[in-house]
Amino acid sequence: MVIFFVSVLIVLISTIYYYFTRTFNYWKNRNVPGPEPIVLVGNLKDSVLRKKNLGVVIQELYDMFPEEKVVGIYRMTSPCLLIRDLDILKHVLIKDFEAFTDRGMEFGKDGLGQNLFTADGETWAALRNRFTPIFTSGKLKNMFYLMHEGADTFVDYIGTECQKNQEFEVHSLLQTYTLSTISACAFGVNYDSLGDKLKALELVDQIVTDTSYGKEFLMMYPTLLKKLNLSLIPKPIQNFFKSLVTNIIIQRNGKPSGRRDFMDLILELRNMGEINSSKYGNKTITLEITEEVIAAQAFVFYIAGYETSATTMAYMLYQLALNPDIQKKLTAEIDEVIQAHNGEVTYDTIKDMKFLSKVFDETLRMYSIVEPLQRKTTREYKVPGTDLVLEKDTIVIISPRGIHYDKKHYPKPEIFNPDRFDAEEVAKRHPCAYLPFGLGPRNCIGMRFGKLQSQLCIVKILSKFSVEPSKNTDRNLKVAPCRAIIGPEGGIRLNIIPRKLKA
Repeated sequence: MVIFFVSVLIVLISTIYYYFTRTFNYWKNRNVPGPEPIVLVGNLKDSVLRKKNLGVVIQELYDMFPEEKVVGIYRMTSPCLLIRDLDILKHVLIKDFEAFTDRGMEFGKDGLGQNLFTADGETWAALRNRFTPIFTSGKLKNMFYLMHEGADTFVDYIGTECQKNQEFEVHSLLQTYTLSTISACAFGVNYDSLGDKLKALELVDQIVTDTSYGKEFLMMYPTLLKKLNLSLIPKPIQNFFKSLVTNIIIQRNGKPSGRRDFMDLILELRNMGEINSSKYGNKTITLEITEEVIAAQAFVFYIAGYETSATTMAYMLYQLALNPDIQKKLTAEIDEVIQAHNGEVTYDTIKDMKFLSKVFDETLRMYSIVEPLQRKTTREYKVPGTDLVLEKDTIVIISPRGIHYDKKHYPKPEIFNPDRFDAEEVAKRHPCAYLPFGLGPRNCIGMRFGKLQSQLCIVKILSKFSVEPSKNTDRNLKVAPCRAIIGPEGGIRLNIIPRKLKA
């Protein structure tokens, strides 16, 4: 019996080992260089153990092969191709987009899966065709007043708190601003009490601080959740957004209210009955704008609009505090442009601040928030400039951090230098050397909104305050390992000082 059980155990262990290593010769057989994988976790050990953020791990893999165009890696047991060459990257994201329309992270449609970020190519094409007009300059101008009201309220709050204490944890502080802004601009929801705001913030923050192994499961079995119509999003969060949308539609009687926010624009689309798209291959895709579809967009708007902007602004204030000369130059521009606009901060005021735009762009070069980017092949695809042919459904990975810190593209990449984004400097670089919002047809649809709400808030803050390192400022910030996106571990502590009190 002992021999029997030992034999069974050996067979069982061998079978499990084989199952979790069965793909590990995939890239060797195709003569693609890459790091040696580890059983089960592939090349993501530090990410799986929550020692490092996934984006940081992918950046390290990028850095390991400085002379290679592409690198074969394994996310858990799944072979994926990491692209380093910018010309190949341009084909994937732009020129040959029709072969890479999917992100390869689909889950059940009933679980908020019909959203612009994770939807499959067909659903995405239908959604994007109609939702793109919502984010035009004209539409953003119309809702600028909502952002402005939120920014004024936020700056007044900072002024009151500065009378008690000058040190702030700016990341969480800015989250309260972006949550209010996205709530007002997207769905006309105003959080009148701090308790309501913190409750909503805590719920939404679960997505970006999720420490479950759902994403690893999706890497190993990328199509299973979609086939079973299951979702990675917890039920309470699904219910929150579905209830939010239902209540707003009831309040507005299913019609635009005149607020000119995103929900008004969506209701205009909803009254049209369906979305039509003739731009996905030879197919005409139709998709009814149900409450489920609206809730899925609500989910994405909240996550993207609240967290990415708050994190970007926190990192921006951090670098301004560490670089007082740059802060002084930016503050001078803010004062000068506001004065030229008769003391008013308008949509056009923000657009006239050229140095502000460069500081913002340099912040996202150093701290690109969504890491890594990925696409899935929708057909067999020959990688340009190589002999490699990718099979259908292969995941390709892109590391913005790797590219943004590559000395070939950005000399002294660890230095915060907004002058990198002078027009003549930008013209010297490859057009795919900067991609915090992605590139091509499937780039971030809310890019303009995110820039506007962030730059407005920074202008409002620096017109009244300056930022300095505090005694608790960490000058060697680490990336939080458990967050779904890039963010500072332990937050960012800075002093915020009223300018009129400065010597």
